[in-house]
Amino acid sequence: MNGRVLGIELRRSVAPWAGLVVLAGSLAVFFLIDGIWWRGAAGWTAQWTSMAMWTRSFLVFWWPLAVGFGAVYGLRDSRSRMGELLSSTPRPAWRRAAAPGGALALALAAGFGVLVLVGGVQVALGPTTYLPLGWLPISLVAALGLVAGGVFGMGVARALPSVLTPPALALGFLLLSMALTPNSDGSHPAGRSANQLTQLSLATASPRQLLLTLSWAVHLGQALWLLGLLGTGFALLSTVTRRGRALAVLPVVVGLALALLVLPGAPRDSYVVDRAAAVPVCAGPVCVTRVNSDRLPEVALRSKEALKVLHEVLGDAAPSAVREDTELRDIGADRRLSADAVLVDFDERLFRDATGEALTRALIAQGLAPNCSPSNDREGGGRPDIAVQSIAVSWALHDARLQALADKGSDAYSLRIWADADAAWERLTSAPPAEQRARIAALRATMLSCSSASGVLPIVSGEAAR
Repeated sequence: MNGRVLGIELRRSVAPWAGLVVLAGSLAVFFLIDGIWWRGAAGWTAQWTSMAMWTRSFLVFWWPLAVGFGAVYGLRDSRSRMGELLSSTPRPAWRRAAAPGGALALALAAGFGVLVLVGGVQVALGPTTYLPLGWLPISLVAALGLVAGGVFGMGVARALPSVLTPPALALGFLLLSMALTPNSDGSHPAGRSANQLTQLSLATASPRQLLLTLSWAVHLGQALWLLGLLGTGFALLSTVTRRGRALAVLPVVVGLALALLVLPGAPRDSYVVDRAAAVPVCAGPVCVTRVNSDRLPEVALRSKEALKVLHEVLGDAAPSAVREDTELRDIGADRRLSADAVLVDFDERLFRDATGEALTRALIAQGLAPNCSPSNDREGGGRPDIAVQSIAVSWALHDARLQALADKGSDAYSLRIWADADAAWERLTSAPPAEQRARIAALRATMLSCSSASGVLPIVSGEAAR
C-alpha cells in the first residue's frame, strides 16, 4: 500500500466520516452541554489524566459507531459486485485489505487524536504545572480500540455481506459497551469475572477524583484483547476461504483469554491512586499533592493564619498541620478524619476556587467542624455541613453576625437549614464565653466522629445540655 492508494481511499470512501463522528460528536458533548466534566478538580481540562479519562468515557457511544462505519465500509465490494473480480487478480488478498483497513484506521486515530489535542491544549494553557506520562496509555489504548473496532466491523461485513450487518454490529457493541462500562466509582456487580468483563469495554468510568487513574494491568489486558480483535478483523477482511474465516476467530479468542489472565479482578485494583501525582509537596506543616503543587504557596500562606486561629480557639487540641486528602473512597462514603490535621479536598465546594480570605475561612471551617460526608458537584450534599461550619468560623473570627461560607440557596430545605443556623448562632453568642468555647469543642468532637451535621446544631445552641 502506498500513499497514493491510501489518499484515494480517504477521498472516496466512508472512512473520514468515522473519524469525524468521533471528533465532532465528542466536541459537541463537551462544549455544547454544561456537564459535570467542566466542574471540579477532575474536570476534563483540569489535569492530563482526567482529560484522558473523560475523552474515553464517551467512547461508550463512539466505539459502536466506529464498528458500524467499518461494517458499512466493508460492504463496498459486495454492493458494487466486484468481489469475484477482485479475488481473481494476482494481488494478494491481504494487500487489497490493507488499503481500506489502513484508511479507516488512520481516520479513526486522527479523529480521536485531534480530540485529545483539543483537551491537551486547554490543560496546557491552564494553571497546572504537573505533566505526567501516565495519561498517554489511557489515550493510546483508546485509539487502538477504535481502530480495532472499525477493522473488526469491516471484516465481519466482508464475511457476512448483508445490509443488516452494520446496524446489528453497531447495536450489539452499544449494548455490550453499556452493559460492561463500570459505574462512576469503577465498580460493577460483585464477582471477579464481572469486574474483569467491565475492563473489556473501551469506555472508562467518568473520573470523580483527581488522583484516580487506571492500573498498568488494565492497560496491558485491554491492549491484548484489542489486538486480538484487530487481528480477527483483518483476517476476516483479507481471507477468501471458509477455512481462513474459521481460523480468523483465533486471534480474538487468544487475545481475550490472555486479557482475562491479566485484567484485575477487583475495582480497587483497576482504578488506583496515581502514586506519582499523589507525592506530597510540603511547605512546613502544609502538604499538598504534586499534581496540585501550584496551589501550595497560597495554601501555605493562608494555613499559617488558619492554624493560628485554631490554636487560639482549641489550645493544645488544635490541629498542627494541613494536608490534602489522597484516599480513594466509594461515592457518598465518609472520609477518614484526623484531629491532628486539617484535611483539604480541592474538589470540595469550599476549596475549589477559594483564595485569599475565603481560603482562610475554609481552612478554619475544616479545622473546627470537619465534614465527613462529601460536598461537591458530583455527590451533592454539604448544605447542613456548611451551615454548621459557618457558625464555627464566624464565632472563631468574632464576626458581629453569622457569615455564610457559601450561597445559602432559595429552596425550602436550604431556607429551613439557615433559619435553624441563625437561631443556633443567636443562642451561641448570647452564652457566657466559657460556655461558647465548650460548645465549639463539643461540636468539633462530634463532627470528628462523623455524626450528622443537623444533629450538632443543638450542641451549638446549648439545647443538647438541657
